[in-house]
Amino acid sequence: MKKWVFLLTVLIIIALMVSSLIARIPVGDRVAVLRISGVVVNPIPIVKKIEKLRRDKSVKALVVRVDSPGGSVGASQEIYRALERFRAEGKPVVVSMGNVAASGGYYISLPANYIFANPGTITGSIGVVVQHVAYRDLLEKIGIKTTVIKTGKFKDTLNPFRELTPEEKKYLKETITEAHEQFIEAILKYRKIEEGKLKEIADGRVLTGERAKELGLVDELGGLEDAIEKAKELAGVPDAREFFVPEEKSLLQRVVGSGVEELKVLSSYSPLFYLMRF
Repeated sequence: MKKWVFLLTVLIIIALMVSSLIARIPVGDRVAVLRISGVVVNPIPIVKKIEKLRRDKSVKALVVRVDSPGGSVGASQEIYRALERFRAEGKPVVVSMGNVAASGGYYISLPANYIFANPGTITGSIGVVVQHVAYRDLLEKIGIKTTVIKTGKFKDTLNPFRELTPEEKKYLKETITEAHEQFIEAILKYRKIEEGKLKEIADGRVLTGERAKELGLVDELGGLEDAIEKAKELAGVPDAREFFVPEEKSLLQRVVGSGVEELKVLSSYSPLFYLMRF
């Protein structure tokens, strides 16, 4: 009896593996499901996947599962543009928001033809943040001094070994205001929301999926399966096979987990972030 149970289990595992492999074969009509999770600071792997799916004639639509608090401004904008290119092919894009799709996580969702959020999804957080940590007092206590030679007064603005000057604070405020305006423009391009109302809530506050729907920031409340069915409907392929795009993780990411993304943020060259902070 135990032998038959073992053989049956093996057969089921093999059947599931074969089914998964068949779904990846680029024949017939397919709907791709791409996961974007964690803090986004390196857009290249995601953009490459989107471009590959865009060129794949068997892929008729794309569902993007977003579970991200955001990331650097440049990375968010690159993924946004890649999804625009995918949509420009006449292939629909549907976003399914998971636990969090805030700040840059919301930004990359914008080019979608349709956006689903769960009622309790944390989204919004429309804003830009730049952080500066000064270690000068601490270093002076242990007898360490630094000297900077620069070509312009703003060249080392975020130098952690000194305080910001009033002029630098003004300069940084102007910079993040520009990035914030780019965020506003990106929303107005795709979402039906009055500009004045948008600016009232674009102050960094987070919103539930339910509230986001009321404001027009998302289209409907629902989960991943709802998004997949909507993608099939928009593409006109009700019998299409869905497949999950494989996630490529380094050994360090597998061992450490999502925490490695936070380390990447700390070492990122970009000082500007569309990133949710509490």
